[in-house]
Amino acid sequence: MQSSSSGSELLLPLSEALRLPIEQVNFAMCQFFGLFAAVLFRYYLHPSKTSHAIRHVVVTLLGLHFAFFCFGRYAIYFLGEVILLYGVMVMVHIKSIHKYTFLAAMTYLTICQIIRVYVLDSEECSADFSGPLMVITQKVTKLAFELHDGLARDDKELSLSQKRLAVRRIPSLLEYVSYNLNFMGILAGPLNSFNDYISFIEGRNFEAEQIPLANGTERKACSLNEPSPLRAVAWKMLICSVCVVVHLSLNERFLVAYNNDEDFMARSSPPLRLLYLYTSLMAHRPKYYFAWTIADAVNNAAGFGFNGYDRHGQPRWDLASNLNIDKIEFATSMKMFIDNWNMQTAVWLKEVCYDRCPFCPTLLTFLLSAVWHGVYPGYYFTFMTGMLVTLAARAVRSNLRPYFLVSPARKAFYDLVTWATTQIVVSYTVAPFVLLFMDSSLKFYRSWHFSLHIIAIALILVLPKRPKGASKEQHRPQVAKSEMVHHCNGHRNGYAPMDSNQNHRMKVD
Repeated sequence: MQSSSSGSELLLPLSEALRLPIEQVNFAMCQFFGLFAAVLFRYYLHPSKTSHAIRHVVVTLLGLHFAFFCFGRYAIYFLGEVILLYGVMVMVHIKSIHKYTFLAAMTYLTICQIIRVYVLDSEECSADFSGPLMVITQKVTKLAFELHDGLARDDKELSLSQKRLAVRRIPSLLEYVSYNLNFMGILAGPLNSFNDYISFIEGRNFEAEQIPLANGTERKACSLNEPSPLRAVAWKMLICSVCVVVHLSLNERFLVAYNNDEDFMARSSPPLRLLYLYTSLMAHRPKYYFAWTIADAVNNAAGFGFNGYDRHGQPRWDLASNLNIDKIEFATSMKMFIDNWNMQTAVWLKEVCYDRCPFCPTLLTFLLSAVWHGVYPGYYFTFMTGMLVTLAARAVRSNLRPYFLVSPARKAFYDLVTWATTQIVVSYTVAPFVLLFMDSSLKFYRSWHFSLHIIAIALILVLPKRPKGASKEQHRPQVAKSEMVHHCNGHRNGYAPMDSNQNHRMKVD
């Protein structure tokens, strides 16, 4: 097998035939092979047929093979972070484990991103090896906070979500390496909790809940047979196929960089520029849809991702799903878009930052997201702009939405206007994320005279703030309608789950 420092060149002829970068072809082929390996893993290395240790070893070795195939010698950075952070975990006092782990992991990630962007030659490093490092950073920090919750804090201090996720023992080195480097998640995630992963390895992810009774005994809430993930995997692979077709058809026709073309800006009217901006950013999304959806399918094919049953009795395989495409493309608010895009990252940001910040949680959460993504200036433009428009959208929604709920016609009009507004605002906000560099990002915003920044700041300052209590009371009935109590194993993906000794809240599709 031919290899370079940036990954294998075995598939270079295929890459040239498809006119796609070699790193994208390597990624896709590894995920397709991973799907096949996951099926074999589920059937031939089922927890009932082999030991937990063998399952850990197999998923880790396959994960390392995928990493070296895609990233060459840069895969050493992945193993280096895992070993370094395991050393921090076992040496630092449990009361400070979350702080030192977070500091060490974010420092390691940032140094690696600086090396990749500003030190290594771009031709040599064609594959972006920071992607897997970002997921590993999420996992090690998430686990550190869950260990701190489980071993250093009183249960009375924990929320229901924190109680369920709390880890009550220090993982072994094999468990730690397997959790971070397994082949199902090494290339594109998704992030998942350590407890859920260990339940999957040990074959407990399909077990019925044990409910404690007053007399000290336990009863099973329901008896579960292991459901097949075939339908879920087939559906997700169909989505991947559509995403590939859309990406190959539109990506080269609608380049985001063309929004900064001098001739285009000079001869195009503002409405036409807005339409092209929206179309170019929409055409840029299918590659993310493909990567996250096929990663989810690989996890499901291996037997991981079961999340209980829906109201029709069908198994749900969305425990670690990373996106809802329809809710992204038809989002009627900035919050709706954010909540359904890269969902597991949103959960991570909420768990390690937003829920624990004593001040300015929104600002610090967006700042952490920017730092985690990398060192390109465009990331900081996007997330700082995102913070402003999120606060502005929150103010507009709380003040105006009640006036449009009095009739179906007004509600439909409101949804149409907010959909169009959301798509424009998202495109304006995200453009620097794709443009990356300081000069191109500033050129883009200058071409629009920083108009949405000014509007957002004005709305934040002018619109009155509604009392928090009123908004909570208004939200509570909506939550009650959108959830049901379900006794089976699993929790609402992307939301605060119930304690594992209580009934889990399940989202109704």
